[in-house]
Amino acid sequence: MIALVDYGMGNLRSLSNALAAVGAAVETTSSPEALRRADRIVLPGVGAFGDAIAALRARGLEQALVAEVLGARKPMLGICLGMQLLARASKEHGRHEGLGWIDADVVRLPYAPGLKVPHVGWNSVRFAAADPLFRGIRPAESNFYFVHSYHVVCRDPANVVATAEHGVGFAAAVRFRNVTATQFHPEKSQDNGVRLLRNWLEWEPPC
Repeated sequence: MIALVDYGMGNLRSLSNALAAVGAAVETTSSPEALRRADRIVLPGVGAFGDAIAALRARGLEQALVAEVLGARKPMLGICLGMQLLARASKEHGRHEGLGWIDADVVRLPYAPGLKVPHVGWNSVRFAAADPLFRGIRPAESNFYFVHSYHVVCRDPANVVATAEHGVGFAAAVRFRNVTATQFHPEKSQDNGVRLLRNWLEWEPPC
């Protein structure tokens, strides 16, 4: 069973439908007990970082995620704001402490001539063809759908498994042990997003 974490800030219906379409049994939940029952966990997110991390903590979900993802090593997929929450801190509307699972900060995309912030729409993503998350997606620079104004800056380049550009190069996908996350929205990325979700369901992280 896939636990789709509901903390009041996610595009849950479309994501649940996308996961179900690739064969996943999905439970949308805000219950720590459901996370304990789950085989895998998806952490979505749309909105402001500070509100999101506060909502997770108010519902007791941060402790549950630590226990099930870092402790029990269940595979987790973070999406959009769910990826940013993995960082140590965000500078969105002041400084806010994140989960701190990845040595990274969240900063605003720069303004550049001809480019709008927020970054909304399709963008080319570069990745290693052999990466398990992108297996079978060709070419190794393919389009995915983004909606964001902030991006994750990792101090360890080894955490970055895909990149994109919008005024600056930024991490489009990251990985830490059993945790994978994407800045783009797989559920809005048509065939490439479907294949990515299927790949994640089949991915077995190293022990």
